[in-house]
Amino acid sequence: MARRSMSKALLWAFGRHRKVESVRLGRVLKDQGQGSFGWSILLFAVVNLLPLPLGSNVVTAIPLLLLTGQMALGFPHVRLPRFINRQRVPRRGFQRVVMRLRPLLRPVEKVIRPRHPQFFTTKAERVIGTLLFVVSAALFLPIPFSGLLSASALLVAAMGLIERDGVVTLIGLAMGAFAITVTAVAATVIVMGAQSFI
Repeated sequence: MARRSMSKALLWAFGRHRKVESVRLGRVLKDQGQGSFGWSILLFAVVNLLPLPLGSNVVTAIPLLLLTGQMALGFPHVRLPRFINRQRVPRRGFQRVVMRLRPLLRPVEKVIRPRHPQFFTTKAERVIGTLLFVVSAALFLPIPFSGLLSASALLVAAMGLIERDGVVTLIGLAMGAFAITVTAVAATVIVMGAQSFI
């Protein structure tokens, strides 16, 4: 049977709940099956790309901090608090974001494949988890527009984790480093601007 692409898997996970306006996150994660960290990070990265009110990333980044923190600590699988699993995501809004991302994801989905298994040992995954935790921390900061960069980096890294593709994972980490740099520069400018008024 042909492998379902990640964008199609996410669309299917929400499309199968046509009778409801919103779907619980825990339900969607359960539908994705194995690879709990990769799928969980991918799902919450997409949530952070939704057109939410300014400052919402302070809340929506919390699950990503928990997930990447668990990876850094060497947890064997995802353990999310029940209140996060019960949170609902608007079905149509999520599907619209995935559809908008598909032109960007399609080239990656065509070439993504298992490679460089040395990046997916227990020790290496803890290092990856630590780096992604820093990216998630950058996403958590309420700095306009910088969150989009961090969420995109987490999305790409998650795709690499799901398919055990070391190249794509490294690309995601490189994007994360860029996002962290942009966030740090923006935060510095904001702080310096605030101090000039004191």
